[in-house]
Amino acid sequence: MSSPRPNAPRNYPLLLASQFLGAFGDNAILAVIVGQLTVLQKSGQLGMDELRTRSALYTSLLFFPYVLLAPLAGFLNDRFAKTTWLFGGNFLKLVGTAVCSLSVWYGYAWQAPGYLIVGIGAAVYGPAKYGILPEILPLERLVKANGLIELLTLLAILLGAIAGAVMVDRLPVAYCYLILLGLFAASMLLNLFMARTPWDSSVRFGRSVSEFLSHFAALFRGPRLGRILIGTSLFWVCGAAMKINFQAWGLDVLRLPDNTQIALLGLWLSVGVMGGSLLAGRWYRVGDLHHTRRCGFILAALIAVIFSVGPLGLGDWGRWVIETTGANGVRTVALVVLPVVVGILVAAGVASGLFLIPLNAALQAESDPQKLGKTIAVQNFTDNLGMILAGLIVLGCTHLSLTASQVFLVLAVLVTAVVSFLRIPTRGDASRRP
Repeated sequence: MSSPRPNAPRNYPLLLASQFLGAFGDNAILAVIVGQLTVLQKSGQLGMDELRTRSALYTSLLFFPYVLLAPLAGFLNDRFAKTTWLFGGNFLKLVGTAVCSLSVWYGYAWQAPGYLIVGIGAAVYGPAKYGILPEILPLERLVKANGLIELLTLLAILLGAIAGAVMVDRLPVAYCYLILLGLFAASMLLNLFMARTPWDSSVRFGRSVSEFLSHFAALFRGPRLGRILIGTSLFWVCGAAMKINFQAWGLDVLRLPDNTQIALLGLWLSVGVMGGSLLAGRWYRVGDLHHTRRCGFILAALIAVIFSVGPLGLGDWGRWVIETTGANGVRTVALVVLPVVVGILVAAGVASGLFLIPLNAALQAESDPQKLGKTIAVQNFTDNLGMILAGLIVLGCTHLSLTASQVFLVLAVLVTAVVSFLRIPTRGDASRRP
């Protein structure tokens, strides 16, 4: 183990600022990439099935590096100083954005390899942003620091997705990528000013991979923690599939006019998740999973309600009102139709939060404290596998010629089936764990 000069007090605020800018950029660049598909579809240059296929593929590109490079990313962040990989992750994101920008001159296809490089950068950055906290903060500040990192990340995800949608609606694509390059460069510069943290030259890649795989197997051999991991992965399957599908659903069913309005669908879903998370913290003790399956079934029912918006003709009714009454119709739709959709999305988000948070808390409380970091690494691995599965679900539905509305029905059936299987054994002392 090597110990460089003591960590400067500036490391923590620099980490917070860098993490916010990086997460903001990660989501803004995806919004810029898939937002161009909306523009092409509106202009008649792209069919709806092609839009759905490309949207699912591009969105999934970010998740593959998290899955394929999970053991390597953990090794790199144990072997070398974590400040090195904070900088390295942002550097890769900068390179990936530069590759994406080549699409302005050489064609849309350049955005796929570029965004994949951004995903690799995010994969090596992720373990460092959490692993560095015990190295730069006293023990008593870790819980609050983790909470603040999560809060800033969530805000960055929401604001980045909306900002990217606004940019691609209002600016030339070249200007969008110029702004994104500036964001990642600023995040990288903040990392450069951080005091270097310790590193451990004794860490070996083979041992690191072996420990990851053995802990993965141990967790899934357990009757309780294995099913908890399946439950948290199901949450991310739902979230990713819904957000991938919102673009086609918003265009085809709700007839939303631009990317900004489509991005707001994801915002309302996320607002509901935050509300459900707060309620879960008030209503449930750590380890209490008695109501988890009930919340899962409610989530499945609400996703089925989202599906029903199309067959019931709510979007068609809104278009008919606009066509027959003009400006007054636009006002009517804004006051009646969209609030109904927003209410359903918020409710689905609340059910999701009530489903996820007790599972997360139980996993953290009941894992071996000495292996909590490895447990979180396994959870990140399975959650990202879930998001890849979400992309495959949307691709499969598109290949089978199912509509965007019917994707929600497929998702509702999947959630019902998994939650029915998810009979998590009780743990007698779970509620007494700290």
